[in-house]
Amino acid sequence: MTDLPLLIEPEALRPLLGQSDLLVVDLCKETTYQQLHIPGALHLPYAQIVAARHPAHGLLPEPERLEQVFSNYGIGSQTQVVAYDDEGGGNASRLLWTLDAMGHERYSLLNGGLHAWANEKHPIDRDSTTPQQTPFIAKPNSASVAETDYIMQRLGSNDLILWDARSVNEYRGTSRFSQFPGHIPGAVNLDWLEVMDREHNLRLKPEKELRLLLANLGITPDKEVIAYCQTHHRSSLAWFVLKHLDYEQARGYPGSWSDWGNRDDTPKETA
Repeated sequence: MTDLPLLIEPEALRPLLGQSDLLVVDLCKETTYQQLHIPGALHLPYAQIVAARHPAHGLLPEPERLEQVFSNYGIGSQTQVVAYDDEGGGNASRLLWTLDAMGHERYSLLNGGLHAWANEKHPIDRDSTTPQQTPFIAKPNSASVAETDYIMQRLGSNDLILWDARSVNEYRGTSRFSQFPGHIPGAVNLDWLEVMDREHNLRLKPEKELRLLLANLGITPDKEVIAYCQTHHRSSLAWFVLKHLDYEQARGYPGSWSDWGNRDDTPKETA
């Protein structure tokens, strides 16, 4: 199979189901998977692809741990992965970002996820798929990852912009889920929900509209863009949008505000 587009439509995926080197990965809730899923899709619990060191959550697991998880769930080094979920793409994009961070580039996001697939009358199944263990070799790709120390070193750079994908109240500090409220100094806010087209089964908005949304905030392709939220769940979709729009310097911040906002040595702003 040749590489699939980064963003794939349900009607394009449907005739490919069952091909030997394609793995459709379901990151919905377990109960949802049991009720309906794409035929042949393998369920991967979200908790398997994140780590925590309280109070920071949504951290990137060690490469050795991810090698084991991906191998156990049938994701090999050459597997073409198509990921989806039922909540707008956060879970699925986190898997794709994690794959990218481990050097795996054969991945796609199902546009609209389960909403688009089921609502547009594509076939569904209730039978569970058993994974076949497949060797996965991690080749960590630091270009996709921005840790706290990296951001601290880059703060204030003219060629850097931080995309805060949380709600406006979290950004302003009126809603707080960490020790300290607010946002990383200089960050701009675009709620992850704003990239979704809720009139078309939670697909991403059209490219032209997305580019305008980002450009109006100064998120332009000539800059390095670091996306973050509370735990790099919502901002994984922001990172995917950047990749989809061919931004060449896109990073995600594992831990995000659950890390930054719980530390005494990081600067914060409120608005």
